[in-house]
Amino acid sequence: MQLKQAESSGSALADRVTMPETKTSRAEFTKQSSTLPFGQPVPLSSISGPTYVTGQLLVQQIAYSLSDKIFSYSPETFDLDVAVKDWAAKEEKNIHGYPTSVLPLQTRSGAGAFALGYIFSKDFDLSKRHIPQTLLAPSLSLCHLRSALDQLALLYGVASPFVAHIAATDYTSDAGLVAEYGTALQLSEELGLGLISSGSAYEAQHISLFATLMAKILPTLHVYDGVRTSRETLRVIDVLSQVGVAEVFKKVSKAAENLNKRLDSAGQVLELLQAFNDELGTDYEPFEYVGHDAAETVYVVFGSVEAQLAKQVVPKLAADGSKVGAVIVRIYRPFIEEAFIKALPSSVQQIAVLGQVVNESAALDASVQSILYSDVLTAVSFSSKWASIPAVADIKYPASHAFTPSSFVAAITQATSKTPISHIQLPQLESVQQYIFWDTDDSVTVFAPTVVGQLLSRDSTSNVYLNESHDNLVQGGVVRSDLRTSKKTIDSPYAIEEADVVLVGEEKLLKEVAVSKSVKNNGKLILKLPNFKDEEVEKRIPATIRSDVQVRNISLYILDSSSSPAFENDLNAARLLVELAFLKVAQPDIKHELLEKLAVLEANPPTLEECIDALDKSLKQFGVPETWAEAVDETSRNLPQVLKTNSFAPFEKQGTEQDSQLTSWESAAKGFIFKEAYDTDVSLRPDLAVKTYTIHVKENRRLTPITYDRNIFHIEFDLGDSGLTYKIGEALGIHADNDADLVREFIESYGLNADDLVQVPSREDVNILETRTVYQSLVQNIDIFGKPPKRFYESLAEFATDELEKKKLLSLVTPEGAEEFKRRAEVDTITFADVLEEFKSAHPSFPELVRLVGPLKRREYSIASAQAVTPNAVALMIVVVDWVDSKGRTRYGQATRYLSRLPVGAAVTASVKPSVMKLPTRDDAPLIMAGLGTGLAPFRAFVQYRAMQKAQGKDIGSILLYLGSRHQREEYLYGEEWEAYLDAGVITLLGAAFSRDQPQKIYIQDRMRQTMSEVVKAYIEQEGSFYLCGPTWPVPDVTDVLKEAIVTEAKASGKKVDAKKEIDRLKEDGRYVLEVY
Repeated sequence: MQLKQAESSGSALADRVTMPETKTSRAEFTKQSSTLPFGQPVPLSSISGPTYVTGQLLVQQIAYSLSDKIFSYSPETFDLDVAVKDWAAKEEKNIHGYPTSVLPLQTRSGAGAFALGYIFSKDFDLSKRHIPQTLLAPSLSLCHLRSALDQLALLYGVASPFVAHIAATDYTSDAGLVAEYGTALQLSEELGLGLISSGSAYEAQHISLFATLMAKILPTLHVYDGVRTSRETLRVIDVLSQVGVAEVFKKVSKAAENLNKRLDSAGQVLELLQAFNDELGTDYEPFEYVGHDAAETVYVVFGSVEAQLAKQVVPKLAADGSKVGAVIVRIYRPFIEEAFIKALPSSVQQIAVLGQVVNESAALDASVQSILYSDVLTAVSFSSKWASIPAVADIKYPASHAFTPSSFVAAITQATSKTPISHIQLPQLESVQQYIFWDTDDSVTVFAPTVVGQLLSRDSTSNVYLNESHDNLVQGGVVRSDLRTSKKTIDSPYAIEEADVVLVGEEKLLKEVAVSKSVKNNGKLILKLPNFKDEEVEKRIPATIRSDVQVRNISLYILDSSSSPAFENDLNAARLLVELAFLKVAQPDIKHELLEKLAVLEANPPTLEECIDALDKSLKQFGVPETWAEAVDETSRNLPQVLKTNSFAPFEKQGTEQDSQLTSWESAAKGFIFKEAYDTDVSLRPDLAVKTYTIHVKENRRLTPITYDRNIFHIEFDLGDSGLTYKIGEALGIHADNDADLVREFIESYGLNADDLVQVPSREDVNILETRTVYQSLVQNIDIFGKPPKRFYESLAEFATDELEKKKLLSLVTPEGAEEFKRRAEVDTITFADVLEEFKSAHPSFPELVRLVGPLKRREYSIASAQAVTPNAVALMIVVVDWVDSKGRTRYGQATRYLSRLPVGAAVTASVKPSVMKLPTRDDAPLIMAGLGTGLAPFRAFVQYRAMQKAQGKDIGSILLYLGSRHQREEYLYGEEWEAYLDAGVITLLGAAFSRDQPQKIYIQDRMRQTMSEVVKAYIEQEGSFYLCGPTWPVPDVTDVLKEAIVTEAKASGKKVDAKKEIDRLKEDGRYVLEVY
C-alpha cells in the first residue's frame, strides 16, 4: 500500500505551456446564473451560428426578439428572465425596432391580472395588436395564473397573440425541484389552450418560435424541462441570429394569415407547422415515432428528458431484437388524434403511456390516471385502424423521478416485458468522455468544472456539455457538476451513470455520497485529501469506496496540496491546481494551445507555472491493495449517486433552519397568546395551497341495502357561513381524517405519547410551522396508512439496527426487488404503519417519521347538487372502497370510510376543484348523459339546474339520461328522483341498464342503441352535448353508438360524413365530454 508516481509528469505538462511575458493581476471568476452558458452573460447580437447556449437562453432570445412586452413570473434564483432583463437594460432592440419591455412580477393570487389589463386596456396601441405578448414562468405559477388565462381564452378573438414559455419546474418538500408537467397539461385541456413541448435544448429555439406563431391561432403554452434540459450548457450548430428569427417569423406569419379559416384549430396548426417546416427545412411532427417498423409494444412519452431517452433507449432495444417503438408527443393541445393514430404502426398490440403524476402515492394509487393516458385511451378507442383495438396501459411515474437511461429502460420494461432490463449502454455515449465533479458550494474549487468546461469548449472540434445540480440540505450545500466532451453532437440531458473520471473536492462528501459508484469499470477517481498520510488511508476513505475501487479496477489518485505552503494562502491558486490535476488525469494528451488559453483564462501565468511544478508533489496515484476487496463498513448507509436537486444556486448560509421537534403545552400556549412575537397563524389549514372551508354534515344516508355488498351513500353538507361556492360539474375536495381507532393502535404499538405536542414544518410549505399533538398529527396530517413509495423503504433502512432488516429494506428499492415491491404495493396493499410494524428495528423518532411519511392528500368527488337550487348545501354520492388483502384483512379507502361514518353535524374541511363537466351555453341545448354507478353524481346537478330553469318558464332542451348499475333493486341510485323528473317533463328519456337482472347482460350502450332515433334527434339534429362519467371501459362501445347516430343522420339527409372526424370536431366544440377513471 503506497503512493506511486502518476504516469504523466508535471514537467512534461509544463513543457507544453507557453507563458506570456507580461504578469497580470489575477481575475476573480464568477458565475451569474445557471440559465446562462458557463454562467456568463451573452449579448443578444452574439447568439448566432455554432455557439454555446442553454435552452433557457434560446427561449429568452425568441421572447425578447418577437414580443412587445414580457411578463415574467420568475422566482428568485430560477433566473428564467436574467438575459432579457439584461438586454432590456441595455436597450437592445427587438425585430419590431424598439426595446422589449420586461416586467418582473410576483407569483401570487391574482397573478396575470396585470398582463390581462395591459392587453385589453382602452389605451392599448392598436398598431401593436399583431405583436405577440409573452409570459415567462415556471409551472408552479400556473395555478395562480389560471383565472387570467381563462379570461384570455374567452376573449382571444380581440387579443394580441399570446404565448407563455413555461419551464416545467415545481418544488416539493420531499423531492426538491422537479420537472412537473401535469399542471400545464391539465390547464391546456380545461381552458382550451394550445400546448407544445421542446424535446431538447437543441429544439428550444425552433419550438419557441413556432409556439409564438401558433399563438396567432390560439393562446399557447410552450413547455419544457426547467430543472435540467433548459440549464445545460451545450453547443448548438444552427442557432438562428435575431435577423434569421425575424425572417422566419415574418414569412411564416404571412402563411398564418392565409390559413384555411374553415379548418378547426387542429387543422390550422397542422397547416402552420407545414409552412414552418418548409421555411426552415425541418421535419417537426405533432407526434414523432422511433423504433421497430413492426413494433408490437409502443410507448407514448411526453417531456423533454423523456423524449430524448425514448429516442435513444427504444431504438437500442429495437436494434437488439425487441419489437418496440415510441411515440413522442410534441403538440399536446390541440390533440390531433388523426396524426397520433397515423404515427402508430399497424402492428401494435399494446400501447403503454409513460404518464407523469404528481407524486409517488398517486403513482401507486390505481384510481389515479395520468392526464396523457386519458387522451391516448380515447384516441385509440375511437380509431378504426385495427381490427382488434390495442390494449392501453398507464405506466405512471412521479414528477420527482429524474430518469437516466437505466432507470428509463427499467421503468418501461418492468411494466410491459416478461424479462425486465435494469441497465443499458447507449451507443450514443460510447465515444463520449464523461466526468463528474463533487464539491461543497462554499469551496474555492467549486467553479473548477466550469473553468475546465470553458477551456475545453475552445477546441472547435469538440462538443462540451456542462450541467450543475445543487443539494442545499447536505453538508450545508453540495454541488455535482456533470461534464461531457465528444467529437459528435451531445444530447444527454440526464445524470452521468458511468464516468471516466470522478473528482471529489471535499473529503467530508465521501461519507455522504457514493462517489465511486458513478465511476465506470477501469475508470479513475481523484480524491482531494489535505495532509494525507498512507497509514491513515483506511480511516479517511470509507470501506465501501475502498472495496469498490479494488473490485472494479478503478485507478485512485490522491491530490494533497499541503506539501506546497503557498497554496494555503492563495485560494485561487488552489483551484488552478485542481483544474490542472484533473486535466492531467483525464486528458493527459491535451493540446498545448488549450493550456495556453487556461493561462490567459486564469490571468496569472507565474502561478500556473508554479502549479504545474507542484503537481509532481501533490498528485499521486495510490497503489490499491488486494485486501481492499474484502473491506466492510459496519455502519454503511445506502448513499445516493445523484443529488436531490433542491436549488439552482448555492445555499445562502444565513440564519438557522427550524427543525421538527416535540415540544410542550407551555411553548404552544406562548404562541397562541403572543401571536405577533411568535408569528403564529391560527387560520384554517394555512399550509394548504388551495382555499379550504369548514362545512358540516347535514345528511348522511345509505342508498343501497345494508345487506348489499356495496355501500353507496348520499352525503350532504350545510355550507353555513363558510363562504364555499361551487359551479355545476365541479368536484369537492375532502380533507379526510385517518381512522381514530387505527391511529390509537399505531400510537400504542410504536410507543408514542398521544398528548405530546409536535411542532413540524408544514408539508405544503416548509416555512410554516404547525403545533399539534401526536394524536392530532396522525389523524389529520400524516398519511400513516397510505402506500409507502420506494424512497420510504430506502430512507427507513438508515434507521434499521438489525442488519437483516436493513438488507431487506434496501433490496426492495433495487431492480431485483421490483417484483416483491410491486406485490407488496398491489397485492398485500402494505401501509406505512405495516412496514414499521414489520421492521421493528427501524424506529425513527416521531419528528423523523413526520419527515419520512407524506401528508394526507385531499380526495375529490363530483358534486351531485346545483348551488342555484340548494344555495346553502352541497351533496356527494360515494361508494365505500373496500377489499380483502392477502392476509385476509378487510381494508378500506381512507376517505370514503371516513365520510361514510360521519354523523350529522360533524365538521369537515373541504375545497373546490374545477372540472371539464360544464353545461352548454345554450339553455335549450339537449343533454345526453351516460353515468355508471356513482358516475351519476354530476348529472343530478345538471338535472336539478334544468328543472329550476323549466320552473322559471325558460325553454330547456331535451334530456336523455342513461344510467347503468348491476341490480335495480339494490342500485337504482336516485331512482325516485329520476322518475319524478321524468313525470314532470324535465327528463325526456330515461334509459336504465341493470346488467345482471336478466340472463343476458344489458349495458348503457345497449339502451342508447335501442333509442337511436332519440339520440340522433337530440345529439345531431338539435346540436346537443354528450357526457359520460364513470369507469373507462364503456368508452369505445358508447363512442361506437354515437358514430352510428352520426352515420344514421347523414344517410337520412343525403350527406357524406366521416364519423370519426365528426366525433373529433364534437370533442373540440365541447359537445363530447368524458370524465372517466
